[in-house]
Amino acid sequence: MNSPVPAPATRWAAFARDTNETKIQLALNLDGGAFPAETDARLKVGSSTEGHASQSSKSQTISINTGIGFLDHMLHALSKHAGWSLALACQGDLHIDDHHTAEDVCIALGYAFAQALGTPTGLARFGSAYAPLDEALSRAVIDLSNRPFSVIDLGLKRERIGDLSTEMIPHCLQSFAQGARVTLHVDCLRGGNDHHRAESAFKALAIAIRQATSRVAGREGEVPSTKGTLSV
Repeated sequence: MNSPVPAPATRWAAFARDTNETKIQLALNLDGGAFPAETDARLKVGSSTEGHASQSSKSQTISINTGIGFLDHMLHALSKHAGWSLALACQGDLHIDDHHTAEDVCIALGYAFAQALGTPTGLARFGSAYAPLDEALSRAVIDLSNRPFSVIDLGLKRERIGDLSTEMIPHCLQSFAQGARVTLHVDCLRGGNDHHRAESAFKALAIAIRQATSRVAGREGEVPSTKGTLSV
């Protein structure tokens, strides 16, 4: 008689990180659904959500407020198309500029991603995707390598998109790769509108992440590496 296959572990993480520059609360579930019991009470995630970067459905809850509207918009798109539930709030020193907030939020998100993922056994490991937004087209490729590295080329030309400086957009992706300990390549291949270029890049990344983190039937417990480990 065959033993029943154990249910897969819940892939989630929650933590708070307070510094002199930013105060961040974050809860993440890579497969959508509920948040961990230890989710910081300051997030105040209930059955309904409010705000331009918030939505709730039977499969996902998303609530993002970093104080930077365009960053919220990008992280909302990332969460939605990656299939995550994500609650994230940040109070940062925006009276200085957007750098500390944008950087710390994306490092924290990457760290939560790595914590939620745990040991990446039985997973596809690699993911690649294209995503269009009108005239813009972006490509993202990710490897759950445990080797943080990124190459980002979005070809942005404006100084700012909304209240986010465009120099911070590739830096946000680099910061996520650093915190998540993944290898990441994201390129915008064409497009005339910087908003479209950036958003198509985040959507391509979301789809690539969803592919890379997908469980492969029949490979439960297997490490997707010829070395037998993904540790450094």
